[in-house]
Amino acid sequence: MNELSEQAEALQNLLISEATGGSEDDAEYIRLRQMILSNSALDSIAPKFLRTSRNLSQFWQFIKYKFPTYAERRNYIWAEFNTMLDGLERSNLAPSDQMVSSAIGKIDAAHVQAAWSKALDRRSSDPEGAITLSRTLIESVCKHILDESDIVYDDGAELPKLYRLTAEALNLAPSQHTELIFKQILGGCTAVVEGLGSLRNRLSDAHGKGKAGSKPAARHAELAVNLSGALASYLLATWEARNESAT
Repeated sequence: MNELSEQAEALQNLLISEATGGSEDDAEYIRLRQMILSNSALDSIAPKFLRTSRNLSQFWQFIKYKFPTYAERRNYIWAEFNTMLDGLERSNLAPSDQMVSSAIGKIDAAHVQAAWSKALDRRSSDPEGAITLSRTLIESVCKHILDESDIVYDDGAELPKLYRLTAEALNLAPSQHTELIFKQILGGCTAVVEGLGSLRNRLSDAHGKGKAGSKPAARHAELAVNLSGALASYLLATWEARNESAT
């Protein structure tokens, strides 16, 4: 268990004690709370009540009216900390994973978040499933952006077409730029999308295989998940910046 995971668990235990009749150190709560909230990678998975409970007095006012019994308070705090502790304790959770999780956590789309979470979980245990979910993630992000932009699309369209519509809406299509470096980079993004589709068709569990069918290794799944996560994060960041500039 790493240091941040230990501190998060210490914060959970402190809050459970405070919520069930204990008398905890307010300075220690403030220190642990700041450690969690100052880590941007935890934005989407940290308990929401931490932001409004700046000290133990405010937490007590929150928890005592929300749940009347000790058992209910304990179960609530455990549930609120569960996602964050699971993420921190996973040895394969890299900083890039956390950054993508943070970006995806900002949007109100449970199916997008679920696709990313499942892809992370299956990289080692189920490479075929992880590769399928990598494509699903990009499809879901594209459809989310198109829906929010009121752009009509065929729900059964293949990923490359969905991505082209999304890229054009965000001014990310290579044809929308004249500078060579931008055309190369954005063309690379298009190639990543097409590559994910090909990798999925060749190595994932999306199609049946014959006797000679290739079976993906964990490294293949790692590549697919990392590529899809980076691209999904970039699309969402561009979409967010575009919305901010329009207001």
